[in-house]
Amino acid sequence: MLLSGLVLLTGCASMPSGGEVHKVGGEKHADTDPQVRVFGVKPQGGETPSEIVSGFLEATTSDEADYATAKLYLTEDQGKRWKPGSGITVLSGALSQLQEPGTTADGKDGDSTQITLTGAKVATVDDRHAYHAENGTFSSGIRLTKEDGEWRIAGVADGLVLSEADFQRFYRSVDTFYFAAPGPGAKDAAASRDALVADPIYLRKRINALSNAVNALLAGPTDWLKPVVRSEFPPGIRAEAVELDDSQRVTVKLKGMPGSAGAQCKRMAAQLIQTIQGMSSTPVPSVELQGSSGRTLCTLQRDDARDYAPDKLVGESNGQYFIDAEHHLVSLRGTDNTAQPAAVAGPLGTGTFKVGSAAVRRDEQYAAALTEDDASLYVTGLSAGAQLGPVILRSQAADPKNRLTTPSWDGYGDLWIADRDPNRPRLLMLPDGAGSPVSVDVPDLGDGRIESLRVAADGVRIALLVRDGDHTTLRLGRIERTGTAADQKITVAELRSVAPQLEDVIAASWAGFSRLAVVGREAGGVPQIQYVDADGSGTSSSSLPGISGVVSVAASERQDKPLLAELDGGVFRLPSDSNWKEVAPKAGSPVYPG
Repeated sequence: MLLSGLVLLTGCASMPSGGEVHKVGGEKHADTDPQVRVFGVKPQGGETPSEIVSGFLEATTSDEADYATAKLYLTEDQGKRWKPGSGITVLSGALSQLQEPGTTADGKDGDSTQITLTGAKVATVDDRHAYHAENGTFSSGIRLTKEDGEWRIAGVADGLVLSEADFQRFYRSVDTFYFAAPGPGAKDAAASRDALVADPIYLRKRINALSNAVNALLAGPTDWLKPVVRSEFPPGIRAEAVELDDSQRVTVKLKGMPGSAGAQCKRMAAQLIQTIQGMSSTPVPSVELQGSSGRTLCTLQRDDARDYAPDKLVGESNGQYFIDAEHHLVSLRGTDNTAQPAAVAGPLGTGTFKVGSAAVRRDEQYAAALTEDDASLYVTGLSAGAQLGPVILRSQAADPKNRLTTPSWDGYGDLWIADRDPNRPRLLMLPDGAGSPVSVDVPDLGDGRIESLRVAADGVRIALLVRDGDHTTLRLGRIERTGTAADQKITVAELRSVAPQLEDVIAASWAGFSRLAVVGREAGGVPQIQYVDADGSGTSSSSLPGISGVVSVAASERQDKPLLAELDGGVFRLPSDSNWKEVAPKAGSPVYPG
């Protein structure tokens, strides 16, 4: 579906059936220094309709805040109506333009024409700056007339049309932050109230980046995340000024803010400092909020902002875990070369129980484990006196491949797991890891089957590997809870593709507040590990050192922790400043708490 701001304008000529095809836009440009500005070229006298359209498209990639040069290619009336900020269509390559002669309203031949732009669409960015992976065909008409003897654009859809190269060069991903609102049933209400959730958007890199990010935050979350988060900023608030001093201290003057905000002001400042910190390579020591008069409303120091940090529910995640050759759960502490694996205390690390796979609760006090045949789920303590206890959940599927998936813990201590039994496939949530399973509805799943899952610490997002036909893809769902804590209904809503460039996904793990580590394969390629953004916008960092044959990956939502991977029958670790190193031969199923 086309972005609403980029549909054909009413009154434009119909799709032409003839004429020449020209390539426009999408050329490679040299990388520019952040201090260098790119400006469009004004239209020249005597240019053809095709040249006018090409010049207009090129001018929209300039570093002008108001697209003043691009508007010179439009008629006076169209220049007043055109809204470049209404959205972006991102194309995989160059646009083609097809021209058909037309007539003006008074019937005089040769004074109007229609050019239709076509291309291969890979994404749209809506007016709230949210990225949507969206493969398909793009087509939009541009109507030109003569104004003062020169061709000008009289009809063009709102928004921008950019190649992937231009989009990546001029736009950057920014995480805005809102407080989690998981709904009834989340055990720790105080923790959920103070936990920030990342909401990635795209903004222009070099045009008022800080002010635009602050105002985007104040405008509220994207439509996808909005049902499960909340903002402390009252509706209608705008940033009148955003100032950054030499010490990286930020002052934000708010327009429309009530005179006294109290504790709410500190929470607004927490949203701001986390959003701004993500855009800065150096620490932001404080954020001060002011009213329109310049009076200070509140100031939040960096240390105090930690009470609201996005990793509040992640846990310390100091331990790295895997299953050894004897099918015991093993912990690997530390990140240096001297760290040694050791069996965990309790029945999962000693005794006769054989662990098939496991998930460690985020406080590292308990773990959920599947039997070797994936048929039965147990939850037990990781202490010397712990007992195995009864079976918590059992799958009735005859084939082990159709039984339980590896479970996953959210930040509230609830346990998530899927049963792949063809006769009764279901996604379940076990309150506190021991309560009666709550069936979770996934309306967008269709004929697909959940092969594995990883729930985010915030409890409002879940990553699912979905098998549909011959391929397995990575989807991200929004967790909505309704009803009461005692009788709640849970839905995983609006599944969206996270890694559309991958034909098959083998494994995935949360690797940051809005990023996942994914093992997948592009069409005709071999499986590789890469990072992808949670909005589906592709690789968010430099490529990882090459490694093949990976069957599972584990990452922490704390991005300073090393990646773990299983391949060639062993567990490997990737420190931030080194290459892959084997930490345990004849081992597998690596996991971080969560």
